[in-house]
Amino acid sequence: MEGTKPVNKKLAAALSGGAVLVLALSGCGGSDDGGNDKLDAWAKAVCDAVKPQAGKIEDANTAIQKQTSDNSTPEAVQQTDAQAFQDMSDAYKAIGTAVDNVGAPNVEDGKAKQTNAVKELKDISASYAKLKTQVDKLDTKDQAKFADGLKDIATQLDKLSQSGNDALKKLEEGDVGKAMAQQASCKSASGSSAATKG
Repeated sequence: MEGTKPVNKKLAAALSGGAVLVLALSGCGGSDDGGNDKLDAWAKAVCDAVKPQAGKIEDANTAIQKQTSDNSTPEAVQQTDAQAFQDMSDAYKAIGTAVDNVGAPNVEDGKAKQTNAVKELKDISASYAKLKTQVDKLDTKDQAKFADGLKDIATQLDKLSQSGNDALKKLEEGDVGKAMAQQASCKSASGSSAATKG
């Protein structure tokens, strides 16, 4: 069982980078800027939609990390990872749909920012779906092959977590980020880390 444990740890580490992405979308610090009702309504709709999905992504991360701490069989690792990737794919897709449905934020270039963010979220969703397919195809009977396959997936995950959050960051710049920071659902979605920072 030795072979898969360190690799799945690498997988978990790469994954936690990916989770940061949604938590960035769902929780920004900031103070009230005098208010913009339309923008506040937009932020509330997005935050309310993101919150349950951010929870799903957290749960998927946790599931993969649990598999690293136990003496897991390749079959168990495969099953957990495949389910986690599926959940993440679904979550990012749902966030993309939510941002799409809510419409453009009431800011300069709002439409372009929204369109780019939706495309990025859907691309991320597709990437996780692809990873699920890869995990499903791994050979659990051959420990060495399985570990190699996981290593390849961890590398791709790493790239995924570092790539293209640009459109999401742009969507959250300035007034949009401030408006999102006011929403209770965004504050709680970003977890306790935001709360401990004050």
